[in-house]
Amino acid sequence: MSSHEQAAPVDKAFFTTGVKIIVTCMVVGLGVGLYRFFVGLGQVTNLDNQYPLGLWIGVDVATGVALAAGGFTTGALVYIFHREHFHAIIRPALLTAMLGYTFVGIGLTFDLGRWYNIWHPIVPMMWQGNSVLFEVGMCVMCYVTVLYIEFMPIVTERFMGKVNLPGKLAFFNEPLDKFINLMDHILDKVMFIFIIAGVMLSCLHQSSLGTLLLLTPYKLHPLYWSLYSPVFFLSSAIAVGYCMVIFESMIAVKSFGRKPEMHVLTPLAKFTPYLIGVYIAMKIGDMIYRGTYRYLFEGSPPAIMFWIEFGLLTIIPFFMFMSSEVRKSPGWLFTAATMYIAGLLLNRATYFFIAYQPQFAEKAYIPAIGEFALTIGLIATLMFVYRIIVTIFPVLPAPEKHN
Repeated sequence: MSSHEQAAPVDKAFFTTGVKIIVTCMVVGLGVGLYRFFVGLGQVTNLDNQYPLGLWIGVDVATGVALAAGGFTTGALVYIFHREHFHAIIRPALLTAMLGYTFVGIGLTFDLGRWYNIWHPIVPMMWQGNSVLFEVGMCVMCYVTVLYIEFMPIVTERFMGKVNLPGKLAFFNEPLDKFINLMDHILDKVMFIFIIAGVMLSCLHQSSLGTLLLLTPYKLHPLYWSLYSPVFFLSSAIAVGYCMVIFESMIAVKSFGRKPEMHVLTPLAKFTPYLIGVYIAMKIGDMIYRGTYRYLFEGSPPAIMFWIEFGLLTIIPFFMFMSSEVRKSPGWLFTAATMYIAGLLLNRATYFFIAYQPQFAEKAYIPAIGEFALTIGLIATLMFVYRIIVTIFPVLPAPEKHN
């Protein structure tokens, strides 16, 4: 049976108690976002000229981009390295990546002072090739387009042979069905191009977010500033890709009352300690080479965060993933994946507004309630849209039928 036949829309009650809580968070958060459009950043956030980045860039953008890496890491595993055993997880990973990057763009819109100019990078006459963020913006725009193209076969599969417009619109049923079949045929022939393009684009902008921090050698704490920041950002994002696949799969299992796909997740988890190990080795090697280990015990907020996000939430999950018993246990596997995801979130947050220490700042930056509200609202909206899509389209594997 093909992977296409194994996927099916979720057939569960939609408005559960959890979904109602998500909708409440979504409405409150997006209400704050609309308010920000009318009154400006200064009335909703604690951002200023000394702290221009903050929670929305550190979490909504930098962390969001990294956590969406499951799309390109899983795509590379299945389509480039031809590990067909993992085909069952490619669709959920693709959807998570597609929604993740979409909401990164939405979150960035709220963070821009002149949010109405976000379309400027589309126009060649407005390009600024000397900017690191220009490269990030172009890669993200291109990759979002690639992700939606990669998702199109799931849409065509859903409607092939099922177009049934009512009344006078029934005249269009046959032409639409032929068009959908043609699109599916074309996409099947050219999809490898977009898979390769997606992997390349992801590697470029994941590392470029680290390149951005090279501009702040006197504002970033020595434990975090390094010439190898681009490599750290890329390697940590690659490592978190499979963790996000495991995390998303386990959440779907709990939400939809399914059985964990341990026959896929356990072998997938075998790759994770090697990927995390590469990141750990490079990070420790850089710290020894530059002598920044002497800052580990100074007791400053960046040093404390380093012990938490790297020592506790990176090294410990690395050893957990090394254990075959952990990889075979749904609970422990979910715990290890969640720990590393939390570690990466704290890592990006530390880079952008905890280890970031302007020389002439009058006060420390603490995110405002409005910043937290919008961030939670965007995450809730992503979860809500995810549930809508898996209810309509064949994304998740069909549940096993018991005789």
